[in-house]
Amino acid sequence: MTAATVRLLDVVRRSAEYLAGHGIDSPRQEAETLLMRVLGVSRAELYARDRGLDTRSAILFGRALCQRCKGVPLQHLTGQQQFMELSLDVDEGVFIPRPETEVVALASLDVLGAISSPTVVDVGTGSGALALVLKHRRPEARVLATDRSAAAVKLARSNAKRLELDVDVRHGDLLDPVPSDIRGCVDLIVSNPPYVTKEEYESLPWEVRAEPYEALVGGVDVHRRLIEEGLPWLRAGGWLVVEIGAEQGAEVRRMFETRLTSVQVLPDLAGRDRVVRGARPTDVESARRAPS
Repeated sequence: MTAATVRLLDVVRRSAEYLAGHGIDSPRQEAETLLMRVLGVSRAELYARDRGLDTRSAILFGRALCQRCKGVPLQHLTGQQQFMELSLDVDEGVFIPRPETEVVALASLDVLGAISSPTVVDVGTGSGALALVLKHRRPEARVLATDRSAAAVKLARSNAKRLELDVDVRHGDLLDPVPSDIRGCVDLIVSNPPYVTKEEYESLPWEVRAEPYEALVGGVDVHRRLIEEGLPWLRAGGWLVVEIGAEQGAEVRRMFETRLTSVQVLPDLAGRDRVVRGARPTDVESARRAPS
């Protein structure tokens, strides 16, 4: 081990202590991530490095540490976020995809199953995480994405282009921008809508509150709208899959059961309610549900 490597290890250690002192979770991992970003190297390359930090790199790294401790999300400092197998560009003003949302992607892939060339609409796509992962896993699918944020649409399109994934990203509210030719033919509508309540927002960690307010706060209002406005777009047997807050499972289940069948509430990896999904009834199921 060279003297430069020893010094670099000391930089990581002291930086991790500094981050920990400001309440940052996983401080060593974040220190390494910021240092890798500044130096433009991988983790393996970081620890194989045979020289220390030059003056410019030291200044940039110190500045990044200060910004992180002031509440700037790590992803805004690195410009990237991993979502399943994809590395997505992220930007201030657009919601950063969270690991919990990977459960939504998996629940969506499950209902698509063996459907040949499915049609998928991701509502409120943000950075494009769900739409892009679904297209990556199911290349033959027709995948559309919508968002009412112009910044999100721009970012999602950029991610799609960089990843060479053919996702049609459109600007507008919920399903308004979706072309009429697929009305009644959609196999899956998926969404991670804003579901934090106004009361919950006040107790969120400062880092989460750095996200756009409109991408966080909404309670179950969008879930209700997706049931009402999304149903005509689904084919018989087509699925609606949504992310929910941990305390919203029972309420959203009841909402789904008024119009949908095969309704399920699914947990995230921590065992908290995270996904609700249900299918548009077939003609036979509709007849069975109709009052006599």
